[in-house]
Amino acid sequence: MSPTGPAVSDFPLLSAQGHVTFLGAGPGDPGLLTLRAVEALASADVLVAEPEVLDVVRTHARAGVSTPELTVVDITSTAAGVPVLRDAANIVMEAAKGGRRVVRAVAGDPGLDGGAGAEMLACAAAGVPFEVVPGVANVVGVPAYAGVPLRDAQGTDVRFVDARTATDRCWSEVGASDATAVVSTTLDSVAAAAGELVSAGRKPDTPLTVTVAGTTTRQRTWTATLGTIAQLFKQTKVLPSPDGHQPVIAVVGDRTSAAQRDQLAWFESKQLFGWKVLVPRTKEQAASLSDQLRSYGAVPHEVPTIAVEPPRTPQQMERAVKGLVTGRYEWIAFTSVNAVKAVREKFEEYGLDARAFAGIKVAAVGEQTAAALVDFGVKPDLVPSGEQSAAGLLEDWPPYDPVFDPIDRVFLPRADIATETLVAGLIDLGWEVDDVTAYRTVRASPPPADTREAIKGGGFDAVLFTSSSTVRNLVGIAGKPHNVTVIACIGPATAKTAEEHGLRVDVLAPEPSVHKLAEALAEFGARRRDAAKEAGDPVTRPSERRPGARRRRTTT
Repeated sequence: MSPTGPAVSDFPLLSAQGHVTFLGAGPGDPGLLTLRAVEALASADVLVAEPEVLDVVRTHARAGVSTPELTVVDITSTAAGVPVLRDAANIVMEAAKGGRRVVRAVAGDPGLDGGAGAEMLACAAAGVPFEVVPGVANVVGVPAYAGVPLRDAQGTDVRFVDARTATDRCWSEVGASDATAVVSTTLDSVAAAAGELVSAGRKPDTPLTVTVAGTTTRQRTWTATLGTIAQLFKQTKVLPSPDGHQPVIAVVGDRTSAAQRDQLAWFESKQLFGWKVLVPRTKEQAASLSDQLRSYGAVPHEVPTIAVEPPRTPQQMERAVKGLVTGRYEWIAFTSVNAVKAVREKFEEYGLDARAFAGIKVAAVGEQTAAALVDFGVKPDLVPSGEQSAAGLLEDWPPYDPVFDPIDRVFLPRADIATETLVAGLIDLGWEVDDVTAYRTVRASPPPADTREAIKGGGFDAVLFTSSSTVRNLVGIAGKPHNVTVIACIGPATAKTAEEHGLRVDVLAPEPSVHKLAEALAEFGARRRDAAKEAGDPVTRPSERRPGARRRRTTT
């Protein structure tokens, strides 16, 4: 029995002439994809990618793109327990000859890292047009993220060596020179590569840096010399390890000293580098917050604690939306992104758009709510100048004036569990309020078992609570976070709820904004890092302090 791949009929036929794009996905950071790469991915019918880069490139592919599996298992490999990587060239050629637009994505750069030359030759021989979209090569991108410049003002030579295929002559030439050597190897082969260079003439005290998982938040870099790297790995228990097969980039040269890297290690010195941060919000709400956390080097993990559902009786909402069109309201006040979404969905159901807000004043609580309105095509007339809450909105809300306000009614679309503060305050200001349930919030389903275990067992470094309900719901569906986990709260009310649930609050946002909350956590992380360095202690993440936590490994 032999492995079989997808048939030509499995791919959608969109053109008579196929085309292949050989695309470099970079070393691992999704942000290193080029603009041209994103364009090519958006128009692909078939995406053929190595497993390690599939998640990086698939995000930019159109919905419905075909992603045939490269790894298949036949009878022989099943018995041996070894997967067989199917020849990607066959899949690429089959799809291209069928008239499909194919993107062949490889790690790094296709001309240097991916070994795609043979596939390009196959396309040329078959008359299939192709293009090459260069990517950031591993040997260039990884040292840059490790804070290791390859050249300086004196223009030192740079030699690239693949330890897996290097010949004795190659080692001799590199060892006899004073060029900076960039060696591609594996973690458990670094010492052997160092020995080759020493045997070929390099001094044992030549500085060496070794970086694993470069450009990702799992990146880790060691600084040593050719003569001490083996002992360093043994003393720090990096090796022996089941992760020894991981690829690494080693940079050898007199201009890669530890002192220089301490000043230039911009990536690994980010405030929350490598922190696993729990974001208990709905996925739509968590997107911008997660992006901000990534900019600090964190690894956000989104766990919905609240599910949003339509109201049980939609008639009230339908009447209110129709009232917007017929001039029933002077104001509409949005207190959440979900309220904006609910009204927008009802508009689309009736074939309406933002023009229906003409002549109506719009208020919004919170920067995210205001941003959702702008995305809808509506610019808020009123956003609280102070506290972003119902109370803050009431402080700026004008009282009803029969001379200047032809209509005295306010439309307030909100959740079924919202407080009455805003309604009561508007009535006190002389306004009539249509308090309408636009959506219901219910507790989300529990997260997977491994996530629950990580929450209770201290596997997360921090958790961000953006409301009292996120505290109650997270504890209800997943359990209480471990005491080593840093607890960050958006405001005093949320912090009080956390403390009532037995949690120690470490970070409090200076103002009720999710972005200020993430910023406050980053500042906390920076202070923690600086304190460890000043004390001469290793910089560790909070999760590494829990009892029984495993020693830091290269895969975490």
